[in-house]
Amino acid sequence: MRKKLKILLLLLLAVLLYEIVGACIPFIHTKKVKKTYLEKLNTESFGQTSAGSDWAQIAETNEEALDVRLAMFEEAKESIVISTFDIRPGKSTSDIFASLLAAADRGVRVQVIVDGLYGMLHMDGQGIFQAAGSHPNLEIRYYNKPNLLKPWTINGRMHDKYVLIDNKLLLMGGRNMFDYFIGNYPQKNKGYDREVLLYHQEEEGETSSENVILEVREYFQKIWNQECTRPVFEGKSREDRKTAEELEKLSLRYEKLSGTRGTGTDIDWTKELVPVKKATFVANPTNIGPKEPWVWYTMQQLMLEADSRVVIQTPYAVFSQDMYEGMEQLAKTVGNADMLINSTAVGDNFMASSDYTHNKGKVLETGVRVHEYFGEHSCHGKSILIDGDLSVVGSYNFDMRSTYVDTETMLVICGEEFNSLLEEKMDKLQAESLEVTGPDTYAEKDGVSQKELSPGKARLFWITSKLIQLVRYLA
Repeated sequence: MRKKLKILLLLLLAVLLYEIVGACIPFIHTKKVKKTYLEKLNTESFGQTSAGSDWAQIAETNEEALDVRLAMFEEAKESIVISTFDIRPGKSTSDIFASLLAAADRGVRVQVIVDGLYGMLHMDGQGIFQAAGSHPNLEIRYYNKPNLLKPWTINGRMHDKYVLIDNKLLLMGGRNMFDYFIGNYPQKNKGYDREVLLYHQEEEGETSSENVILEVREYFQKIWNQECTRPVFEGKSREDRKTAEELEKLSLRYEKLSGTRGTGTDIDWTKELVPVKKATFVANPTNIGPKEPWVWYTMQQLMLEADSRVVIQTPYAVFSQDMYEGMEQLAKTVGNADMLINSTAVGDNFMASSDYTHNKGKVLETGVRVHEYFGEHSCHGKSILIDGDLSVVGSYNFDMRSTYVDTETMLVICGEEFNSLLEEKMDKLQAESLEVTGPDTYAEKDGVSQKELSPGKARLFWITSKLIQLVRYLA
């Protein structure tokens, strides 16, 4: 009996080792940008004036994030595309899927793509998604559902977050789609984030080089049709009792929503938006394995060409050696370079906070001025201000996972008015932040006090900050 138990334990240990090694080893080596991408990148084109007509605005609050989605869904005539890292059941999710089903009922094709791991964790077995997937005009797919027999698939994550309506509306940023990030329904915790809403006045015969929304749609179709992207929630009959009950609940919810939260009225999309000269889409490769750092490299080159200032907002700072060197080069070249990040006291990413605890000194040594946010909630926004005319908003964190592992999407906006709007939003967050002057010291500021970790959490971070160094390339 003891011998059989020993063999069983050894087998379990071997399986566990296979899963851990298989999930981690393929991503240890970080790739460089290949010559083909270097030759294709033209940073001057980001500042050129487009022939099209584009307007943009920022969706900053969680309430705005829900309202703008519902208004966009009402506007759809032909298609709705949603790409997101994470959807979970909740009140805002019910509002969204009630509106999506109403659009599907009027003949709009609705496509929803979600990261496979987070879809398995938060969508599988949930009646609302099963009911939505039963509609002939609404299809849900998972990008890369992990296979334990192929453990390297566990870390192949799709981190994109955007909404496309026909060929004229695009919402892109860092928000996941559940109550923590969207809506104003009462709950204990929430996270701040940011998105850019782009309206394009379509002209006949446009190509993706003239309409960035068409370019994002082409990117979406590439991911939608990849071998690792599979349909889910298919095959359930709409006459199934539980499905029919869920559909009825969503129908009633839509009736209550009609005429509220920006729905049910014709919207002049140019009224609340500011004109922009050009919008440019930047994305990482879409394969599920290690990636060339296309987004990081592009952002780095744009920042290095700044004349007067660069301001980065990122939830996390987990740098590779190339990223440390890039940030050091930025500080020397531009001089006026700032980075706003969450303090470990308010951050909601345990791995990233652990790494920052260990490497904070190295981050400061790059010469970029670091400001830690000490607001009420964690801030999940990802944005860059470059001089007074270039702005960037999207899903990319300044960490190794976003740089070398995940798919990522960013929108670069050229326009002084939009730059001013973004600066105003980032200034409000910086007003609740303290400049870091040393590994454990901060510059004093009236009205802002440093939030301390609890003794237990401080001890935990002291331990995990060291352990995380073994797999920090996944943080």
